[in-house]
Amino acid sequence: MLSADYIFVAAIALVIACNFYFGPRIKRERVAMQWGSDGKPTWYAPRLVAIWWMIPFMIAVRSVIWLASMYDTKRVHGAELGVVLLSVISAASHIFVLKMAGKAD
Repeated sequence: MLSADYIFVAAIALVIACNFYFGPRIKRERVAMQWGSDGKPTWYAPRLVAIWWMIPFMIAVRSVIWLASMYDTKRVHGAELGVVLLSVISAASHIFVLKMAGKAD
């Protein structure tokens, strides 16, 4: 296990905790997932998808990084940095979406 995986597991735990915290506070059936330059939402997702989609996404991307580092080692450089960036950026963006959805109600 890479040392970056500890950060990854912590990010997954943070995302799950935020899902349980913000989930009941989001009242709308659809949640804005992306905003345009004018500040208006460009697309929406169903509430349960918006709340829980990040965990499978993070695991899938981490799996791709692992597969690449195991089977194509000559091309993979900086896998630990990639895992750390994936963890931090994914968790931060998910928390941002959840906070915005909570404020919208």
